[in-house]
Amino acid sequence: MKRHTAARGLIAGVFTVGAALVLAGCGQGFSDGGDGGGGEASDGALTSSDDGLTIQFGSSGDAETDAVKEAAAAWSAKSGIDVEVKVATDQAQELAQGFAAGDPPDLFYLAPEFLAGYADNGSLKAYGDLLENKDDFYPSLVENFTYDGDFYCAPKDFSTLALIINKGLWDAAGLTEADIPTTWDELSSVAQTLTKDGVVGLGFGWEWQRIGTFMAQAGGGLVRDGEVIANSQENVDALTYVKDQMAAGTFAYAQDLGAGWGGEAFGKQLSAMTIEGNWITGAMTNDFPDVEYIVAELPEGPGGKGTLQFTNCWGMAADSPNQAAALDLVEYMTSADQLLAFSKAFGPMPSAKSAADQWTSDNPTLAAFLAGADYAQGFPTYDGSSDAITDFNSQLQGLKDGDPQQILDTVQSNFEAIVG
Repeated sequence: MKRHTAARGLIAGVFTVGAALVLAGCGQGFSDGGDGGGGEASDGALTSSDDGLTIQFGSSGDAETDAVKEAAAAWSAKSGIDVEVKVATDQAQELAQGFAAGDPPDLFYLAPEFLAGYADNGSLKAYGDLLENKDDFYPSLVENFTYDGDFYCAPKDFSTLALIINKGLWDAAGLTEADIPTTWDELSSVAQTLTKDGVVGLGFGWEWQRIGTFMAQAGGGLVRDGEVIANSQENVDALTYVKDQMAAGTFAYAQDLGAGWGGEAFGKQLSAMTIEGNWITGAMTNDFPDVEYIVAELPEGPGGKGTLQFTNCWGMAADSPNQAAALDLVEYMTSADQLLAFSKAFGPMPSAKSAADQWTSDNPTLAAFLAGADYAQGFPTYDGSSDAITDFNSQLQGLKDGDPQQILDTVQSNFEAIVG
């Protein structure tokens, strides 16, 4: 998942499972490879051969690495097809190098911001509509991996942002469950109540990946239906709201509080609330086990409910000689049972709706994160989006003393150049 860099690490390794056998009769959805020597696919079809598969991904740590290896091994034992699992130290760079060398992995983690670039240069196989479980994915996730009308790849899991509340500070301030904010006015009020004794009411990172929730709640965003809306009045209102609360001293950037990210500021009790994803649970367990907290949906703004989602998909190489087997492996990796196993192992939420009830039953205190799937906005898929967001973030660092309209006019110009 896309998380704050302070909360992510990468570990390198290579693991090979299974034994290479012929494809005939193994798994579902396989196309006929003729003599088994590697059949080239016609347009829209899948290649099929005796070749094993290679998976490459950036890992959050040992738990994720082990979980993917175990799942690959289980599928390999079932299908009889070799799977090599490679953990990248720099996924984006190593994937680009693989494509440039003409030797990409068959399957790989792919972030939305890289979808358009690789799709445009012909590196990706658009296989989404071939998935037997394609209708099981949340619509917002399917949209995030749809480009030029083609559903390219299966969302592997996802996270959303929610409001994290320090229960001890909340109770000490005389607040109850009935006071959990559901509107911006209520958020401002409780943030003011909680701002005292060196603690700010709400702290979060100085980036669109957090502040963008307010834009969504105002009814705005960055791009909608191919139209750039970055400097819309809704977004101006959102940034103005955040700026006003910062001026009042009730909102603050985590970095200005002396923390690297919102979860750290919250864990150190420099802020009584924060806006973070469900990866914060691991940080709280490992680094701040004595801090009790509540997870709530983010409050509605003038435009209704809004949050952001972070996800990767299982990208498939257009040059893979065994796309039929790769498709079968993706369907295995995104089955409800396997997604729940991944969630238990390293924390992300299942991308399949069929796993929702079990996940909520297993994680009742985190249900607010999954509720956000119904109204979440994703990272823009246009080639160059990452650079535009990076520039936006640099400007957001000066929001407290800046001009929201001027900041957003620059973002508008940058995205118009990208969307074209």
